[in-house]
Amino acid sequence: MKKRPSMNIGAAILFGIFGLLFFVLMVRFITIQVTGEADGKVLASQAAEKYIKSRILEAHRGTIYDQKGEVIAEDTSAYTLVAILSPTVTSDPDNPKHVTDPKKTASVLSDYIEMDESEIYEKLTTEGAYQVEFGAAGRALTHQMMLDIKDEELPGVTFRKEAKRFYPNGTFASHLIGFAQKSTNEDGKPVTTGKMGIEKSFNDILGGENGSVEYKSDVWGYLLPNSEEHVTPPKDGNDIYLTIDKKIQTFLEEAMNQVQKQYKPKNMFAIVSDPKTGKILAMSQRPTFHPDTRVGLTDNWTNTIVEETIEPGSTMKSFSLAAAVNEGKFNPNEAYQSGTYKVDNVPNPIRDHNGGEGWGSISFLEGVQRSSNVAFAYLLDKIGFKEFEGYLHDFGFGEPTNVGLPHEASGSILYHYPIEKYTTIFGQGTTVTPLQMIQAESAIANDGKMMKPYIISKVVDPNTKETVKETKPQVAGNPITKESAEKTREYLATTVTSENGTGKRFAIEGYSVAGKSGTAQIPDPETGGYQYGKENYLFSFMGMAPADDPQLIVYVGIQQPELEATEIGSDPVSQVFKPVMQNSLKYLNIKPQEKVNLKQEQIPDLSGLNLEKAKAEIKEAGGEPVIVGNGSEVIKQLPQAGNEILEGGKIILRTDGEVTIPNMKGWSIRDVFKVANISGLRINMVGKGFAISQNIQPDTPVKEDEPLVVNFETPEEQLQKQEQEDDTEEGRP
Repeated sequence: MKKRPSMNIGAAILFGIFGLLFFVLMVRFITIQVTGEADGKVLASQAAEKYIKSRILEAHRGTIYDQKGEVIAEDTSAYTLVAILSPTVTSDPDNPKHVTDPKKTASVLSDYIEMDESEIYEKLTTEGAYQVEFGAAGRALTHQMMLDIKDEELPGVTFRKEAKRFYPNGTFASHLIGFAQKSTNEDGKPVTTGKMGIEKSFNDILGGENGSVEYKSDVWGYLLPNSEEHVTPPKDGNDIYLTIDKKIQTFLEEAMNQVQKQYKPKNMFAIVSDPKTGKILAMSQRPTFHPDTRVGLTDNWTNTIVEETIEPGSTMKSFSLAAAVNEGKFNPNEAYQSGTYKVDNVPNPIRDHNGGEGWGSISFLEGVQRSSNVAFAYLLDKIGFKEFEGYLHDFGFGEPTNVGLPHEASGSILYHYPIEKYTTIFGQGTTVTPLQMIQAESAIANDGKMMKPYIISKVVDPNTKETVKETKPQVAGNPITKESAEKTREYLATTVTSENGTGKRFAIEGYSVAGKSGTAQIPDPETGGYQYGKENYLFSFMGMAPADDPQLIVYVGIQQPELEATEIGSDPVSQVFKPVMQNSLKYLNIKPQEKVNLKQEQIPDLSGLNLEKAKAEIKEAGGEPVIVGNGSEVIKQLPQAGNEILEGGKIILRTDGEVTIPNMKGWSIRDVFKVANISGLRINMVGKGFAISQNIQPDTPVKEDEPLVVNFETPEEQLQKQEQEDDTEEGRP
């Protein structure tokens, strides 16, 4: 049979087409072999992605301890609830590995997690899902809860184990410690990161580095026989030991909880430190939060003690007094006229806190005891403007302490115009941080050596137990001499022991306390001035004990507490200071003194003595004689003979002749009662605090059973009245 020419042509065409295809395939094959790529993708990496599996080996985050090794923050196991919905995982119908009864499963799980049964059921019936989780309600489950759910034997319900940051003490120095939270980084890998406080500042030290494990698998993800695992071990984070003492911190938290509950202040802070080393032993504030649940965190994100500044009020007078003593300008027995002090070219004078009335001509030591602003204005004249500014810097004000915590504020020394210089010496205008105040106070407590505060004691490698870094006590300056520090402590102790002292509420049985109270005005951002009202102050006290050799400093500040009509700002402050100081001293085995030197003297029997001789004996005993009557012989006295009286305490002497009443302005209620009692008058008191007026003129003869009406006001009420008068004079509403 003769072939047709068309068949030959067709065969040739087919041969050419198949030859071309074969050529293309060969070229493609050779190209892939040579380049290892297809469609721009590396085939080896694609195969590795499919067949080489890896998982993260999480590093153990470092533990935070107190100075004695008590755990404050640590990693612990937590569990995430997972429900598998796909039936493909079940190979044996009698032993299902997926959720087979969503309704029953939802009902049981709703008893364990904080999610409605209907919401759980909706998740368990999600169409097309391989598995589901339950959000925040199903995360961070405890080991016990995981076991309880497992005991329910719910098909398809399983758990994923992971590390969780745990704070075993609950609300405990929360703004200082901060918290750490698990999140996902840019690579989609889980990571625990510090969000605030020490957890954030020292995140690199605590965090460590995650490891990984890689292995070859089959198409279903199972480990291939005889394949090797490639493990990169994690590097655990280092442990941090703080200077905080868990016991003292607990004393502080308990006292602050009680005051918070009773007085509901707007803000509150407290610090306990060791003045010999600069160690911060306890630190807390209100509002606060629970680091596990973060409940309360939205009320205040900042560490008030480090990040915010305050006007310190009269607690600043501790350093003003120390400067005057160090300059040799403080004579405790020198007299000055209290009440008001006129600054050149300033319309309103500086006034003492009793409305500018003062207490007449008194000694500078009594001025310190009474917290007289006028006394410190005179002291500034003695010290000198330039010299006192130098002391402000020497005590560390205007500069951060560099304690190592984030966002530390510097404060601001307001010292440009004469009036600012005078107000600075008694704690108004210039701003400080509570931590700066603690640092400065250590110079007075530690014989002139000002210790830099610190919170990190050491950093330890958890594997080798070797100390990686250790903090040593560091002297931050020597603003005053040892002798000046001792004298300053002696004078500050009289603010607690003296009858006239503003710190009487802070006396502690068995221990001598030296310190200074403060009532600082609160700026009003709306008016640019200060807020008014009995409660609108920052009440504070900074004290050290024992006064002769201080082992602890406690600084407490309470802003705008809700006070009863009979209470003053020192009441809630003392309810933090006293139990914390006393319990901490006992805990540190600092034994109470057998007899605290309160400079008490026994009152002699003065009846029948000549008035001048009786007055001399009272002064020799350290008391203050007050005469009721215009005679020359003593016929009665209060307190009676044999009682003890503190230095500076009043002894009322009734003489023969007509009974007269002294000027009792500025007197305590107790002293006014003595006068009424010894004179036989009917007393009628109006108000609380200290006397501001009386219905009977001084030195006027009175008859027995005559009514004596005395009006009293607290220092806060008097200060408020003074400020309102100042505003009226300046034309402000």
